[in-house]
Formats: sequence, C-alpha cells, structure tokens
Amino acid sequence: MNLQRLRYLREIARRDLNLTAAAVALHTSQPGVSRQILELEEELGCQIFERRGRRLTSLTEPGRAALAIAERVLDDIEALRRVGREWTDSAAGTLTIATTHTQARYTLPAVVAQFRQDHPRVTVTLRQGDPEQVVRSVLEGKADLAIATEAVSRVEQLRATPFLEWSHVAVMPPEHPLATEFFNQSGGTISVANLAQFPLLTYDAAFAGRNTIDLVFADAGLSPEMAISALDADVIKTYVRLGLGVGLIASVAFDPIADQPLIALDCRHLFGTKTSFVALPADRTPRRFVTRFVELLTGKPLNHA
Repeated sequence: MNLQRLRYLREIARRDLNLTAAAVALHTSQPGVSRQILELEEELGCQIFERRGRRLTSLTEPGRAALAIAERVLDDIEALRRVGREWTDSAAGTLTIATTHTQARYTLPAVVAQFRQDHPRVTVTLRQGDPEQVVRSVLEGKADLAIATEAVSRVEQLRATPFLEWSHVAVMPPEHPLATEFFNQSGGTISVANLAQFPLLTYDAAFAGRNTIDLVFADAGLSPEMAISALDADVIKTYVRLGLGVGLIASVAFDPIADQPLIALDCRHLFGTKTSFVALPADRTPRRFVTRFVELLTGKPLNHA
C-alpha cells in the first residue's frame, strides 16, 4: 500500500473534493493527484469517489470507509514520528493547547510564562474556541491538551484533572441601579429577580456557565432579556461599558484595577461554582514537556494511571 496515495485521499477530503486545492496543498499537479487516486481505486478494487465528468462530487460508501482508515493510519504514523522526536530531543518541540478565551486570557499567562522559562526551546501555541471546539482539537490530534470548564471532563476519550474553581459575577458601571439601590438595600446580596430587571450580557450557549444561568432563571419563573451573548468576557465587558446591560462573567475574568471603572457583584449564591479541567487524550502517552505543563497548572504530579 502506497502511503502517498492515502495522503492524497485525505487531502482531497479536507479540500471538499477540490482537486486543484488539494494539488496546491500537496505541492503537486492536479493530474498527478487524479492519477494517484485512480491507482488507489485500482489497488482497492472499488470506486472511492462519485464523479461528474472530471469533477469529484462525493465519496462512495467504500470511499468513506477507506478515508476513515487512511486517517487512522496517517495519524498513527505521525504519532510514531513524534515518539522518535521525543526520544532524540525531549526538551524541544511545540506544545499546542486547546482552550477557551477566558482560560487563555486570565488563567494561563502565569503558567505559560513559567513553562517558557523552564522550557525555552518549546514553542507554545494556543488554539482558542468554545468547549466543543476545544475537545475536538484534542480528539483530532490537533492539540496536546484541552483546558475548559466541565465539558472536557465528560468525554470518555479524555483523562481530565480539575485545577480551578470559579463562580459568576455581575459586572456593571458603579452608577448602575444594581450597584446603588438594590445593592445597598440588600446589604450586598442581589437576587435573580434583581438581575432580571435589566438587559443581560453573558456567554454564548456553548459554554457550561451559560446553561446554569438559563436554568436558574427558568427555575425562578423569570425570562430576562439576554441582550448580547459572546464567546469571551472581554467582549462582554466592552459592551457593559457602553451601557448596554449587566454582564454575567466568570470571576477569574474580572480584575478590580484593570477593569475600572466597572465593578463586580458576587453571584456565587445564585449560580454556584464551576470547575475548570485540563485534559489529555486517554490513549496517548504525553511528551515530557506536556506532562510538565499539566503539573505546573495543577500544582501536583500527573497521575498516568
């Protein structure tokens, strides 16, 4: 079996069956790509692609099966190469972290700085996205580890370790009614009824914290105006400064000094606490510097069991 043909098959699928785009990505010619696929079909004894003239229109059923196997084979070959690189130089390489914006912006900087000081020959790459994208990046082999809240702990293929507990805060200008009338009358405690009187700005539905917020309001029989949802706390705070509503964000994403003049009111009693996890693929042995990063983040030795 010619591995080059498997690479061509994978690249064509990645390029939405566009032979020209696949040829460019593979640094070869379109006729060369077409010839390799025809030879692969001949070798397998079945048709991999449906065609309309010279254009590929879809994968056949055996083609889909062949693609899945090809991807596994090529991933395994890359894993073997990583083992070789690890053996020859365990102190150099790239650490790719899939994480959310909040973790990348507020939780990880000190850890990344210490890691880079300890491992100056390791490049750190941050792949930011929502929790679902974070999980997918690791499962697809595009990242070494995943850092997010709760979502990564529910995936069987990942081995997750908790490292941080946080809660929500309500963010607003100091002159906002919640910061004056309601806050002063209740001695520093706000209710969901207080919050529901104002437009709310909070995380996108893809984030675990948003689901909790929605459930708490629903249980109280309230339907507040969710004026704006966003993927990260910095965007939410920007629109809060414009007076568009009250922001509900992770407590770790609020700095009383850097975020002035905004203030934050504790909402732990309303929405409870959340746990952030770092997760590694359960079926892969992490490189030494990946293990070291996890240990820096969690503050304890990594259990490989």
